[in-house]
Amino acid sequence: MLFNSLEFLIFFPLVILIYFLIPDRWKHYWLLLASYYFYMSWNAKYALLIAFSTLVTYFCAILLERTHAQGGATQKKKWIVLASFVLNLSLLVYFKYFNFLLASTESLFALFHIRLHVPQFDILLPVGISFFTFQALGYTVDVYRGDVQAEHDFFRYALFVSFFPQLVAGPIERSGNLLKQLSVPHRFSYDRMKEGLLLMLWGYFLKIVLADRIALFIDMVYGDVAAFNGWYCLLATVLFAVQIYCDFSGYSVIAMGAAKILGIQLMENFDAPYFSTSVKEFWRRWHISLTSWFRDYLYIPLGGSRKGKTRKYLNELIVFLVSGLWHGASFTFVAWGGINGIFQIIGEILTPLRRKTELLLHLHRESFVHRVISCVVTFLLVDFSWIFFRASTFQDAVTVIRQILSPGSPALLITDLLAGQNPRAAATECVFVFFCLLLLLFADAMKHNGIALRNKILSQDAWFQSLFFVAAVCGILLFGVWGPGYREANDT
Repeated sequence: MLFNSLEFLIFFPLVILIYFLIPDRWKHYWLLLASYYFYMSWNAKYALLIAFSTLVTYFCAILLERTHAQGGATQKKKWIVLASFVLNLSLLVYFKYFNFLLASTESLFALFHIRLHVPQFDILLPVGISFFTFQALGYTVDVYRGDVQAEHDFFRYALFVSFFPQLVAGPIERSGNLLKQLSVPHRFSYDRMKEGLLLMLWGYFLKIVLADRIALFIDMVYGDVAAFNGWYCLLATVLFAVQIYCDFSGYSVIAMGAAKILGIQLMENFDAPYFSTSVKEFWRRWHISLTSWFRDYLYIPLGGSRKGKTRKYLNELIVFLVSGLWHGASFTFVAWGGINGIFQIIGEILTPLRRKTELLLHLHRESFVHRVISCVVTFLLVDFSWIFFRASTFQDAVTVIRQILSPGSPALLITDLLAGQNPRAAATECVFVFFCLLLLLFADAMKHNGIALRNKILSQDAWFQSLFFVAAVCGILLFGVWGPGYREANDT
């Protein structure tokens, strides 16, 4: 069931209505049932996977708590955590990486002129498996560290793992935040409903009005990169930076809004990342729930920055390489992660030199011009890495880079865009996308400066709020890209 489907537009109001009508003691059972129905609408049998992950992490947490209460050795608790990780990651590896590992093995042997005929298995990737697996594993580690107590109500814990607004594409919630909220039944709030609806409308704008619209052009170019000149590739690459942002953040904002209506506060997942002035800052603002997960559950256990700079840089590179692989079973994703890791490491190494240069030339880091230049440079670096994220193969990525470096005439791009059967419609579409981009830029600029536009809207008179909601709904229904063309970019 997709957020932009008719099924969800029927499902969600029914969930809300029943949730606020039934007695408090039944509320989390109802949400659990609704969450499993939501997930099973993709493939019913894969509900067994989320149930398995839930059972494993639930009982491992109980064992950790009992072992600690009995004064058990730390080594024993580590074995319990290891068992939880092995069992959960085994499923993730099988469904997401099994064919990739087989193909990689075949390629490795080919380097030594040994031919292996490795079969490809028809394994369907379960929706959201990377997200709910990481969320459940984070809970295991939190219990091991003593950050949270083990949840003894199995059904409430099962809801934590499967909570439908953030089940498919995050944010990856922490047990200390979400479990605590799920333990308290929530009553209906008109103000909370308005704020939640406003968030959902903004998310729908990002996802189906902007991201899915520009995806049509990007898919055309990246589907056959050799057929398009450098200006096409450059425009598609710049627009992909927007598409991937609107895809990820749009889904997260819809999830935040849906949860808000139910009385649940999910974490902010994106914080105007393209206003970052360094790659390091970008990764503090981009996909925050995943970045913080890797920091707390991989980077710090590897030693973090406690074992010298060389080890710190190595740990950072490992985290980014794993992050790339998390996004997809392809070496292009690994390359994307590695490039961002190298950018961040080089940025940290050059920081002292950059500060000395600023002092020598009397440059002010907080000046408007300096910040704009830093934002542009950061965007170009990040956007370069997106080429590898979007390209189907390394060869396609190299072709895109070569095309961009020898772009040809920009007039050809403009001529081609307007040379279709209806040039007026093409021009109108370009102008519409341009104004949507301006709206996105304005909203992120306000957010970057600490101004919450939704609070400004909700502080207006009732007539204005009503008019705004009606106009927003009509605009999304009219200009949104609806239907089966929807493509999940979040859980590649």
